[in-house]
Amino acid sequence: MAIDTTASQRAVPWSANRLVHNHDRAAALEITLIGPELLFEEATVLAITGADLSPTIDGHAADMWTTLAIHAGSRLTFGRRRTGARSYLAAAGGFQAPLLWGSVSTHLSSGLGGLHGRALLAEDRLHVGLGHGEGPSIGATLAVPQRPTYVDRPTLRVIAGPQHVGTKALSVLTTGTYQVSSQSNRMGYRLEGSLILYDSTQSSISDGTAMGALQIPPDGCPILLMADCPTTGGYPKLATVISADLSQAAQLQPGDTMTFRTTTLAEAEAALANQWRHIDTALPCRD
Repeated sequence: MAIDTTASQRAVPWSANRLVHNHDRAAALEITLIGPELLFEEATVLAITGADLSPTIDGHAADMWTTLAIHAGSRLTFGRRRTGARSYLAAAGGFQAPLLWGSVSTHLSSGLGGLHGRALLAEDRLHVGLGHGEGPSIGATLAVPQRPTYVDRPTLRVIAGPQHVGTKALSVLTTGTYQVSSQSNRMGYRLEGSLILYDSTQSSISDGTAMGALQIPPDGCPILLMADCPTTGGYPKLATVISADLSQAAQLQPGDTMTFRTTTLAEAEAALANQWRHIDTALPCRD
């Protein structure tokens, strides 16, 4: 579990912040697969979005995607994973951490940001800032039809390019099924499935990378770059998952499978605009 303000789930952590009337950039906690036990020393207001990891407050089931009041001395715990892989916990006022390069997110591989650049440990104490503006309404919720649905075998839409690694490469990618391997993390998913082979002896120049890019290393197993991906890379990038589908990709765990299909830039832009239109209508921005 780490402090996060990144868009690894796009609208999902921002939905939690909006439910408690934070601005979109407020720090939330990202909880991956196994939840913590949190003791609240003071009363506050919180919301949990993303994966359903069976949250409970003092032993009673806590509603997801809902503004909740928690009393001083109460404990928030998590249990069995029902759907998804990552939950986001926001508290009114946002979790506090030192600002580094305009962010309080934790980057584990470099040991920077968040709380001492690491995942949270037992006995760590987090402070919550002051809320701004009108306080959140307890019980406010994002209606079920407006919540994302996470599946274990999604089809992710991709834009082809920017690199070309053979005439059949894109066809192999979009007709095969790929599984998230155990060698996966926030930096990227190593995928197991149909190999995409090419002449790797040709020299290539490192260039910019982005979350969602599908890199093809010499062994032919694609790597889907995720939130903590490097800024540059030398492996050719066959395609890029569109922004609107990254929230689904971020909810996969090792063993889950996915397929890919190509789409157009116009469809990608429309899908992202529609995604934000729904969230902005249901939960207006507090900035």
